[in-house]
Amino acid sequence: MESLKSNQKNKIKARFRSKRKYNDWMWAYIMIAPLMVGIMYFYFIAFFQNFFFSFTDLNAFGKWSFIGIANYVKILKDPTVWQAFKNTAFFTIVSVPISICLALFVANLLNSKIKGRVIYRTLFFLPVVTMPAAVAMIWRWLFSGDFGIINYFLKMISIEGPSWLNDPKYAIFTVIIVAIWSSVGYNMVLFLAGLQGISPTYYEAATIDGANSFTIFFKITLPLLTPTIFFVLIISLISTFQVFDLILMMITDTSVALEQTQSIVYLFYKNAFVYGDRGYATAISIILFFVILIVTIAQIKYHSKWVTYDV
Repeated sequence: MESLKSNQKNKIKARFRSKRKYNDWMWAYIMIAPLMVGIMYFYFIAFFQNFFFSFTDLNAFGKWSFIGIANYVKILKDPTVWQAFKNTAFFTIVSVPISICLALFVANLLNSKIKGRVIYRTLFFLPVVTMPAAVAMIWRWLFSGDFGIINYFLKMISIEGPSWLNDPKYAIFTVIIVAIWSSVGYNMVLFLAGLQGISPTYYEAATIDGANSFTIFFKITLPLLTPTIFFVLIISLISTFQVFDLILMMITDTSVALEQTQSIVYLFYKNAFVYGDRGYATAISIILFFVILIVTIAQIKYHSKWVTYDV
């Protein structure tokens, strides 16, 4: 009799738990529904619409006609697109490693007990919260070949500064410098979070064993920070593949250096909104999407060979 009552109580409790769990799931889906609808509309539907228009001749007024793979064939034969991909790849290969190394170095310094570290952290993070257009305009003034402050100081030591933003040899490096300066603060904050998540017991044990700072960094800090480095690497690659605003604001459309500096996103913008050839522009954006997708998948696939999640 008692066992029967106990079974009935257990069934009631199980039913109650099941109903409560159902209500929790129902309210969870209700709460995230607006976000999911927004993502579906502004991301997934927009992507498939963009993918469809890449097979059309879409003009600036929204009229289109289906042309098959003609846009993609045109891309393969367009030297401007290949040059833009080359510029984007060079920009990424140079800026990402330098930005990550600098951010890691700064984060390691500001993680130590130094006076005014809160102020230093704020100063390094300021470029992140500053409008990109304002940043680009200030650096454009600094790098001006005629009245820029950088050339002014170079002239003081008898060095004739080049036209940084108009010379094809220097223009892309100028944009890379600004991009690195803008991204170090954000990456630094991520590395600081990773550093503060490392248990102090590792450092205490290493100090007792007589390890120096160099050994501690490369044997303890760096291996345990690899998950954060992996995350920063992914978001940095994605953002640099999509560089646009710095080039738009710093390099004028009449500059002789534009062809050597324009990124693939800048080329997309020019075809879509300057030339009005939106079908061709969407095909360029689709190619860029798959390039980023392949690079990201490759990173995720091979990250286990160098990322350490435990010790």
